[in-house]
Amino acid sequence: MYDYIKGNITSKTAIPRGFFVTVEAFGLGYLLEVTGRDYNKIENGEAKIYTVLIHKEDKMSLCGFVRKEDRDIFNVLTSVSGVGTKMALTLLDKFSASELIGLVIEGQYKELTLAKGVGPKLAQKIILELKDKLINYQKDWSAPNFVEKIREENSNLVDAQSVLLSLGYEKNEIKTTFAKLAPELGESASAEEILQSALRLLSV
Repeated sequence: MYDYIKGNITSKTAIPRGFFVTVEAFGLGYLLEVTGRDYNKIENGEAKIYTVLIHKEDKMSLCGFVRKEDRDIFNVLTSVSGVGTKMALTLLDKFSASELIGLVIEGQYKELTLAKGVGPKLAQKIILELKDKLINYQKDWSAPNFVEKIREENSNLVDAQSVLLSLGYEKNEIKTTFAKLAPELGESASAEEILQSALRLLSV
C-alpha cells in the first residue's frame, strides 16, 4: 500500500519495546517502527523512509527503513513462519541486509543466533526456507542496474564513479564493473575502497 513516505522527521522515541520515528507528510504524522541501526542514522529534517504496512487482526502499524534493500529483506524474513515483525527488525538491527544474505547463503546458522531471541532451530529454519530466495535476490542486487538502485543511498559509489569518469572510463563500463564488485562490497565500503577495487578490475 505504501512504498515510501517522504517528509519531515518530527520526533524520535526509543522505548523498551522498540524504536519509533514520526514522519509528517502533507499534514499527516506517520508513526514508524524502525531498527536501532536506522534510528541512529535518522535525523530531524526531511527524510525518505521505505515502508511496510503490518496488518494484524487487532491493529495496523508501519515499519520504516532508510534503505530499500533492508525493507525488501524484511519482507523476505517475515515470510518464514516463526519470524514476526519484531524478530525481523531484530535481525536487521544486528546485521545489514548484505550480511544477512551472505550468512543465509553460506548456511552460517550459528552467526544468526547472535541476534537476540534467535535460537539454533529458528536460525536453521531461516536458512532452509530462504537460501534459494536470497541467492536469486543477490543476483538481482548484483545486476547491471546496481548503481541506479542504491545511488541515492550510497554517495561513495557516486564519488568513485565521478573519479573513474574523469580518468576516461565509459559510464556503462563503470556500471558493469560496480555490478561485478557488488557481492564483495559491503554497504560501509568507502569511496577509496570502491575505487581501488574498480581500478583493479578495469586494469585487467
